Amino acid sequence: MGVSDTYSRGRDLAVERPGALVVGVVGMLLLLDLIRRLATGVLDPSQFATYVWTGLVIGLVYGLAGIGLSLTYSILNFANFAHGEYVTTGAFSGWAVAYVVAGAGAADLGSRLLVQAAPGAIEASITSTPVAIVLGLVAAMVLAVALSLVLDRVVYKPMRGQEGISLLIASIGVAFALRYLLSFVFGNSTRGVTGGTVKTTIGGVVLNAHDVTLVVIALVLMLGVHLVLQTTKLGKAMRAMADNEDLARVTGIPTERVIRWTWIIGGGLAGAAGYLVVLKRGTIAFDFGWILLLLIFAAVILGGIGSVYGAMLGGVLIGIAENVSLVWLSGPWTDFTTPVAFGLMILILLFRPEGIFGGVSTA
Repeated sequence: MGVSDTYSRGRDLAVERPGALVVGVVGMLLLLDLIRRLATGVLDPSQFATYVWTGLVIGLVYGLAGIGLSLTYSILNFANFAHGEYVTTGAFSGWAVAYVVAGAGAADLGSRLLVQAAPGAIEASITSTPVAIVLGLVAAMVLAVALSLVLDRVVYKPMRGQEGISLLIASIGVAFALRYLLSFVFGNSTRGVTGGTVKTTIGGVVLNAHDVTLVVIALVLMLGVHLVLQTTKLGKAMRAMADNEDLARVTGIPTERVIRWTWIIGGGLAGAAGYLVVLKRGTIAFDFGWILLLLIFAAVILGGIGSVYGAMLGGVLIGIAENVSLVWLSGPWTDFTTPVAFGLMILILLFRPEGIFGGVSTA
């Protein structure tokens, strides 16, 4: 492509999409400023690496939870607003099991089941109580799957075939009901959960065992989803349903079984994401899944709603943008990291309205 072609494309962009051009210029200025800060020592490279690492860790949680949301949208054709409560339910159920196992003899059974025992008494961590942490993860996934299947049978299946807006409103009702049921059972206070763990420093970045555990588990689960979608009959059936449900039904694909597996995969990953994010943050609250849901939606939309791989990449980009923005935000402005993440989503959609993976079939 010659200089004249480049000029022509730039002129067309300025005329047809001036907003996108402005965004591109601002993005370039931010990149140059970042390079300047690193080159002149204003920004410590290890601090920048810490921002990126933290963003990657939390971004994997967004991506993991976003997979289920994306599958539900592409196969069942509605945005499930109760997905955040699946995340919270997985977190509470998983940590209840982890506390029961890790805190035997250290606190009474009731306080452990309700995740209300003092974290200092339990000292649950991947290094001191690894069996309890693993069992908690399994329980989080299993109970979130059970919740997904029950809600599908009770609420969504009878409404199947209705307009998407009806299902969306129903999911909002389910979300409210679940959230306040969790508040009633587990209480509405935010509390500490995890104990201390091992830390090490690599290249100036402090890594703790909980963050590393989160990254490893999230990547393994994402790889598992990839293998299921690309190498199994179930994955091919899910892709076929996402492309054309009527055609899939005519060709003999067992659509109800595919739908059931959609809830199983999505619910299990949501439960795992809720459990793992508590492992990272160390605190749990009855409404944290609802708060995370907006960022999970942002990740799914940024990646291209309906695309599993888009949800994964979108989650990582949202997480990194949220944390790297701290390069420019300080003091009271640090509260604006979440708006920055949403700003990134809007900016990319200006260039690519269908999302990064838009136009690519679901799985």
